[in-house]
Amino acid sequence: MEFPSKLIENAVGELAKLPGIGKKTALRLALHLLKAETETTSNLAEALAKMRFDITYCQTCHNISDTEQCSICANKLRDHATVCVVSDIRDVIAIENTGQYQGTYHVLGGVISPIEGIGPGDLHIDTLLERVTAPGSEVQEVILAISPTMEGDTTAFYLSRKLRDQEGVNISTIARGIPVGGELEYADEITLGRSIVERQRQAR
Repeated sequence: MEFPSKLIENAVGELAKLPGIGKKTALRLALHLLKAETETTSNLAEALAKMRFDITYCQTCHNISDTEQCSICANKLRDHATVCVVSDIRDVIAIENTGQYQGTYHVLGGVISPIEGIGPGDLHIDTLLERVTAPGSEVQEVILAISPTMEGDTTAFYLSRKLRDQEGVNISTIARGIPVGGELEYADEITLGRSIVERQRQAR
């Protein structure tokens, strides 16, 4: 693809690195920004820079946050006795959009995948165990809301083994309204919401 300007070519090259964006779409976006008001482009650049450099992660659950503790963990109206374990921040957003869950979360940051070289030590599992086993912990239920893929099931099994002997803590999994091999973020909100409400308690 030939470009009339090296600056346009550079912009298209960077935009095309985004997931789902090809060179033609990147060119349309670049030309749109070029024609837009200067303030529009400046605001976009500033918002992206602030997102990249100013966003932090919650020290409790590892969700994205503007402060040391995310708005969910800091909300006293949430059910802090229930912790929903997910693999990715996108899963938090998906579950929140259902409006069916009022507990807290714990973001693992991925799933166990030996093929990709990801083991338990690469995930936020230790901090989850600390939340559950800490003296005075108010956690009474851990919901394993991990996508039912092979890696997701391996991760859920590992976590259930780690947590099953914890006195006074119930372990449950989301109902299998989510298809096997599916990803939570792509599930419709009604199905995902029902899978949370109709979660199944695991046998110890």
